[in-house]
Amino acid sequence: MMTYLLEIACNSAASALAAQQGGADRVELFENLEQGGTTPSYGTLAVARDRLSIPLFVLIRPRPGDFVYDTLERDIMLRDIETCRRLGCDGVVIGALNSAGDIDLPLCRELVAAAGPLGITFHRAFDAARDLPAALEDVVSLGCQRILSSGGAASASEGSAMLAQLVRQAGARIQIMAGAGLNAQNIARVAKHSGCRQLHASAKAVRSSSMRFQNPALIGLQNDWTQTDAERVAALRQALEIGVQLP
Repeated sequence: MMTYLLEIACNSAASALAAQQGGADRVELFENLEQGGTTPSYGTLAVARDRLSIPLFVLIRPRPGDFVYDTLERDIMLRDIETCRRLGCDGVVIGALNSAGDIDLPLCRELVAAAGPLGITFHRAFDAARDLPAALEDVVSLGCQRILSSGGAASASEGSAMLAQLVRQAGARIQIMAGAGLNAQNIARVAKHSGCRQLHASAKAVRSSSMRFQNPALIGLQNDWTQTDAERVAALRQALEIGVQLP
């Protein structure tokens, strides 16, 4: 029977602990989910590392927006990777493009070298590349272990055909991990149609504020937030294990 790895995208230490409770195999930790994710704070990293027993990968992304970075942002990413190594994280999640839409090989080589023994995932900057098959070959040349991708589509479900093409091209050289828009209703279908053996989802739910007092002048501000939900993680795990065995 095929085995599948479930990675949960976590926007806080609390989310990471919920992912572990729900049965995740690995956590990708970041902040600012609504803006595509940025590198989490030192405190978030340190607490998550202390309390997690499953592998912890950390997003290395200094800001929202595109994936073309200047020298200041390069220096920030190198420092963040250094922090991840010092705290004993298991891996980092990197990615950078040049203005032409190709993988920024010089910068990415620096990031990979800085990571040293840590595992490396290339994040969804990959999906913003102009030529995904060519980008795959570049990422393989960097020595990354996996690529997180939706197949260049808005969701992994919509990009399943391209993901399947990438899986065939990758062979045993690198893992293609499907991510974007996965839930308990579609995760098994995406796994089967794409051939991806690693799946990435957020399993998030809205957490309501416990504030009893609300300043009427600030009603337009958001007091609620999203957080990984252990029950949704467990539902993803169950759906994946059961669904892929069905004809």
